Formats: sequence, C-alpha cells, structure tokens
Amino acid sequence: MKAFKEINALVCPLDRANVDTDAIIPKQFLKSIKRSGFGPYLFDEWRYTDHGEPGMECSRRPLNQDFVLNHVRYQGAQILLARDNFGCGSSREHAPWAIEDYGFRVIIAPSFADIFFNNCYKNGILPIVADTAVVDKLFSACEASVGYKIAVDLETQRVTLPSGETFGFDITPHRKHCLINGLDEIGLTLQHADEIRAFETKHKAAQPWLFN
Repeated sequence: MKAFKEINALVCPLDRANVDTDAIIPKQFLKSIKRSGFGPYLFDEWRYTDHGEPGMECSRRPLNQDFVLNHVRYQGAQILLARDNFGCGSSREHAPWAIEDYGFRVIIAPSFADIFFNNCYKNGILPIVADTAVVDKLFSACEASVGYKIAVDLETQRVTLPSGETFGFDITPHRKHCLINGLDEIGLTLQHADEIRAFETKHKAAQPWLFN
C-alpha cells in the first residue's frame, strides 16, 4: 500500500452523520476483490442520478449537482471531513478501497465505526478522530473559504490549519509505523521472509513425510 507521511491538501466537507458502507460503495460493486477501480463509484447513489452498475463509463453519467463531490471547488481534494459514526454498517473492505482509489488519504471525523476505522489503516488511509468542536470549526472554515487546505503530519501527529493553529491526534505506534512505511499485513509478513523460509526448510527436514 502507499506510504503516508504528510500531506497539505484540499478539504472536502461531507456534512452527514452515520454514513454507512452501503452509501460509501453500494452492494452491486462488491463483485471484484481487486483494490483498484472503485473510485468512480464512491458514494454512487448520492453522486449520480441514475443507477450505477460495475463497468459503467462514469464520465458520461448524469451527476447530482447538489452532492459535494461534484462541486468544482472540491475537485482534487485528498482530505475528507465527515460527521459522527463514519463508516458504520457492514465490514466490507471495499469501502476504504473506494475512498483511497478516489484520492482521499485522510478522513477527519468525531467518531468512526470500529471495523471501518481498522480497515482504513490496512489500506493507506489515515482516519483522524477530532473533537466535535474542532470538526464544526473545520466545516465552517471549509465552506467559507474556497480552496481550503490543511496540513497533516503523521510523524508529529499534528494538523495545521491555514491560520497556523494546530491540533494533535492519537495513533498507536504500530499503526503509525505501518502507514509511514506503507506496510499492510502482507508487507509486515514479508519483512520476516528469511525467517519464514528458514523455518520451512527446518520443518521439512525434521518431518519430510508431511511434504510428500
């Protein structure tokens, strides 16, 4: 997965609470187990006015002009601002796949659903839990200022606003290590490839009948 260290990027405000994984990526797009190709279908039922199906050419589909992702001012945003309980619903990993494939690297919200929160780290997305008052302030600033950008530094665990004001966020050392080095669970395992091969060789020599 992509490593994450720091970013200074445009913020997109999604002013809805309890956004579930069915809304993030609807059920008809779950047929693929590849991590790529889901970005065009992110928030499909809110983003388009027709019914989406896998393989559709999304550039020709009718857009819901009222939906925030379709606003010109938020094109290219890499930080998603959300409300409480973001990512609730099912445990589908396709939800963070779609968010990352669209181009978001950071999500800031007052709270997240646990499974979605964990899945973000496994797919190169940094979910930041911030106080409701801080999130409210970000929504107001983002909507009042076209091109509103903030800086997120994972190394120092700080978010810096255009005013120079900062706030911190929590992350476990293990998750921080994985994000900074771009390591998912497979990548972590492969760090011990030499030890794994040595164990397999020893195991095969000690109990060869298991490998016949």
